[in-house]
Amino acid sequence: MHALKKNRPLRRVVLASAATVSSMVLLLSLKPHSTSAPAVAVPAPSGSAGAVTGTRTVTGDSVQTRWGPVQVRITLKSGRLTEVTAVVHPTENPRDQEINSFALPRLRSEALQAQSADIDTVSGATYTSDGYRQSLQSALDSARG
Repeated sequence: MHALKKNRPLRRVVLASAATVSSMVLLLSLKPHSTSAPAVAVPAPSGSAGAVTGTRTVTGDSVQTRWGPVQVRITLKSGRLTEVTAVVHPTENPRDQEINSFALPRLRSEALQAQSADIDTVSGATYTSDGYRQSLQSALDSARG
């Protein structure tokens, strides 16, 4: 006899409830792909009259994440973001080193391409990505001000 026949309604209720609870737990455990933190880009020079010249290096705030601090240093040349370096990032254990070895180059590349802190979170490195983005934004804010 089949396990879900009409003569066992309690079993059907229990199995349906378990499936529903499992589905809800799975959905609630998913994290958003990126944060909605506002990002402000350093404006590029619009012409020669008000153009910012020279090279400027600014270090952003150190942002404490679940796995350790993240801090970014940026270099601006003529108002454009030309370099982003993570000067502080979690390195306590081999897993931190593994995650950051693939996450930091991706974050750097996206920041240089976007010319702002409006960058995507690297899958598997959510905390590092959030800290990187916040430190990058603080460096950009300092460079503007």
